[in-house]
Amino acid sequence: MLLKKNIATSESGFIFNPSSGDSFSANPIAAEILQWLKQGLSSAEIKKNLLEKYDVEKGQLEGDWDDFKSQLKEANLLDL
Repeated sequence: MLLKKNIATSESGFIFNPSSGDSFSANPIAAEILQWLKQGLSSAEIKKNLLEKYDVEKGQLEGDWDDFKSQLKEANLLDL
């Protein structure tokens, strides 16, 4: 999963797509995931980090990951 290169993000969770002018806000965990994506971490690496850092079951994480990915696609933030 790759975030488009022109997408601006902040550590506080602000997301801006300069191509469309759309802006979004993300919760702290989503903001952390976006930072990891911008650093070039793979989906597997990010999931591993989340499982180590947060009290979440792998099955729950997989479902939440799919939902998050769908939201990013809908917002046209992913480079597909």
